[in-house]
Amino acid sequence: MARASFRAATEIEMKPDVTSSSFDAAFIAAAIAAAPETPVPDPENPPTRPEDWDNAIVSHSYAELKAQLAVRRRGPGKAPRKTPTTIRFDPDVLVALKATGKGWQTRVNDTMREWLKTRSA
Repeated sequence: MARASFRAATEIEMKPDVTSSSFDAAFIAAAIAAAPETPVPDPENPPTRPEDWDNAIVSHSYAELKAQLAVRRRGPGKAPRKTPTTIRFDPDVLVALKATGKGWQTRVNDTMREWLKTRSA
């Protein structure tokens, strides 16, 4: 079995170790001087309005943010209106219900509601 030959680390062509910025102080000063005094309007990124921050969560640490998010719940009108359940249908009944198209579960719910009205009256 042939051994792979390895070159010494000094022989390996490596990228130069770049740790400094390629922008010198003169370039940065010129860029700052050329920048406009007021922000340039961007129609795709309009400034925020005070009401945009009405539901904002303010925290000063990850632990505090995590605690605040843990107690948040759905807003008004966002509570689940349906309860998930499992019901068993005969295969032919299920095929016929699904064949009626999108919304078949809502139609089953409406039908059951009507049936309950006839039974409870």
